[in-house]
Amino acid sequence: MFPQLAQYTDFGLLLLRLMVAAIFVTSGWSHATKSQQRSKDIGMSQGFTIFLGVVELAGGLGVVFGVLTQLAAIGLILIMLGAIQKQIFVWHVGFWGEGTYGWHYDLMMIVMNLVILFTDGGRWVLMR
Repeated sequence: MFPQLAQYTDFGLLLLRLMVAAIFVTSGWSHATKSQQRSKDIGMSQGFTIFLGVVELAGGLGVVFGVLTQLAAIGLILIMLGAIQKQIFVWHVGFWGEGTYGWHYDLMMIVMNLVILFTDGGRWVLMR
């Protein structure tokens, strides 16, 4: 219907990468710097929580700057698949969850990272 908007595809992909990075970098920073509390919240060891934080930070930075973009997106997808697995099979949280928290958010992050994976982040990346 609006073919002229296709010229903004790379801008749209940049905005998507910025949003994904903002979420994962802040989450990763929290996991890495507040690992003791975060490990209790997610039911993992402190060491694994630090590892998770470093991976989230690296993936978020890779996605935003376009460095190994597809590998970064795959790493973030794997993290979200692990989060969904924990929510469904360990915590027994439904899609919408209790109140405002469910695994719908995590699934949305997977789809956003799939778009980044399939498009390699668009043209505006540092590394091709």
